[in-house]
Amino acid sequence: MNSICILRLSAIGDVTHVIPVVLSLQEQLPGVKITWVIGKIEAKLIGDLPGVEFIVFDKKAGLKGYMELRRQMQGRKFDALLHMQVAFRASLAAACIPARIRIGYDKARSKDLHSLFINRRIKPAPQQHVRDCLASFLEPLGLEAAPPRWQIPLSDSDHEFARAQLAVDRRNIVISPCASHILRNWPVERYAQLADHAARIHGMKVILVGSPAPFEAEFCAAITAAMKEKAHNICGKDTLKQLTALLTHADLVVAPDTGPTHIASSVGTDVLGLFAASNPYRSGPYNSLQWCVNRYPEALEKFTDKTIEQARWGAKAEFEGAMEMIAVADATDMLDRWVETHPAPETQTAPEQS
Repeated sequence: MNSICILRLSAIGDVTHVIPVVLSLQEQLPGVKITWVIGKIEAKLIGDLPGVEFIVFDKKAGLKGYMELRRQMQGRKFDALLHMQVAFRASLAAACIPARIRIGYDKARSKDLHSLFINRRIKPAPQQHVRDCLASFLEPLGLEAAPPRWQIPLSDSDHEFARAQLAVDRRNIVISPCASHILRNWPVERYAQLADHAARIHGMKVILVGSPAPFEAEFCAAITAAMKEKAHNICGKDTLKQLTALLTHADLVVAPDTGPTHIASSVGTDVLGLFAASNPYRSGPYNSLQWCVNRYPEALEKFTDKTIEQARWGAKAEFEGAMEMIAVADATDMLDRWVETHPAPETQTAPEQS
């Protein structure tokens, strides 16, 4: 097998989970040519992965985007396509990619006519984390599933930006409060209380991050305004690469089900995840599931009258009031537990508790 095309356009978290697939392909098939059709924003994070040709697909371009992708694929023929996205618009993009073997999801996870665009499937797995699901796309090629190993290229300037935001005499906690779906967000005042607890009780520097979107800027500003302690708000002032560097050097990240959760996990930083609207065991921070506050089972039962066993795997509990089922004490208790098991370096001292 000489050439493989990966189709995964979005979102940031899912794209992060494809990195192990690339690294494993390069290890198991030395010299293989890998092409990745990816979304515009996602390419800003990993579009410089070594040994990969990236083709950026602009989903906002409409028909022109598909025509451009077809033009770029003229005269090419891949040995295999890993069709890793079930959305119909992704399948239309898959139709533009010529490949002999076309691997997609098992029947249970196929939707939006996904089955029409593939000729091989991954194995069914009833209760599987998204990362492990994507890792299994190598198995229909006779390869081993990709192990959980990541690499995100960063420059010296990215690291310099990150270090300029961080305290050197105390631990740094980064809060990324906004998810792409508003119903996955925890309330402003609860973030503020958790941030105050981190600063006052544990002496942490609190750093708020987010995209330049007006809603996220307003959300982060509201958190800082509601806090009694001081926070360093850099929402909208960093790039995805700079954010990755910041998450790399931070001590702990707090976030709901959102892209930075997975970036932080991939660079080895612990994540205190806030989950009620979605199941952390399916889409939580892969290396930090033990640090997730999980109110998903209760939310699912309250709003859908179904238990985890009864509901479809991956079913959301994105309802008004779901995230409010996570109490401030749930998060502060988890933070306290994390601090207890992660002694501060000798150069850092926690404040005396009154």
